[in-house]
Amino acid sequence: MRRGKITSLALAAALAASLTACGSSTGTSTTTAAGSSEAETTAAVSSAAESSEAETTAAATTAASSKAATTAAGETTGAASGDTTNITLAAAASLKYVFDEQIIPMFEKEHPEIHVDATYDSSGKLQTQIEEGADWDVFFSAGMKQMQALQDEKLMDDSTVNVLLANELVLITPKDSSLGIESVQDITKAGTIAIGDPADVPVGQYTQKTLEDLGLWDSIQDKNISLGTNVTEVLKWVAEGSADCGFVYRTDAIQEEDNVTIVEGLAPATYPVGVIASSKAPDAAKTFEDFLGTDAALEQFQAYGFTLPEESAGTETSSATKTTLAETTAAETTSAS
Repeated sequence: MRRGKITSLALAAALAASLTACGSSTGTSTTTAAGSSEAETTAAVSSAAESSEAETTAAATTAASSKAATTAAGETTGAASGDTTNITLAAAASLKYVFDEQIIPMFEKEHPEIHVDATYDSSGKLQTQIEEGADWDVFFSAGMKQMQALQDEKLMDDSTVNVLLANELVLITPKDSSLGIESVQDITKAGTIAIGDPADVPVGQYTQKTLEDLGLWDSIQDKNISLGTNVTEVLKWVAEGSADCGFVYRTDAIQEEDNVTIVEGLAPATYPVGVIASSKAPDAAKTFEDFLGTDAALEQFQAYGFTLPEESAGTETSSATKTTLAETTAAETTSAS
């Protein structure tokens, strides 16, 4: 009986030890697994956090770069816009085509900091508006008389005035004319003659003087004479056939070569240019005037039929040579005498 009890106690003790060992093993395994899982989770979270932080930093850097680029572009555009200087050219009507089509676009491409507006009319009308205080910067006349008058009134910057171009007074007829006008002597065959108003239009003044010199002015006074306010108007009347003949500049006639015939070249015309004394942007105005004397600009003027003053006198010249107003006036006075 006692032996059986001891055996039972031994078995119970063995069973307890076994259970304790099993529990201890299970606990260790569980702890190890939990520790491993916690480490892996911490590593994953740390890695994700670092990756997210790196991506955020990279994105922020990219955004900052983009913003900087945008700001720089904006500042550049703003500076270009804010620094633009506007000047206004007042030029004879005969200069309109070459300035609008060639010279101004060329200049603004080379000098984006300067914008040029232009107004065109007879030199006499432009002279009057300058005398009345027109807010312009550069005056390009088709006649010496108008420029000299403004200089006498101290309305031009004398140091900038020079004769840059020459043109030629020509007699034209409509392309389909059948009146037999083959020279200036034949203008008595015309019923209607178109000329610029000699009162204030240089082409009209050149016309009157030329016809007086040829002894023809008085002989046409019984004709129907249409007085144009500028050379463009005279050209239009002849081109559309409402005048039998007219007197314009060669450069204008070339623009309407499909509608008019140049009958004869008659007299040279000189074109002085200068900065107006009251200009609010004299430096920009002078920059523009200087550009007009460059080889590139002179080539365009010549392509439109203009010549250089020295060339019209039968001598060669270069873009570096400019004839002053005083020299040209003296030469004309000597020639006339």
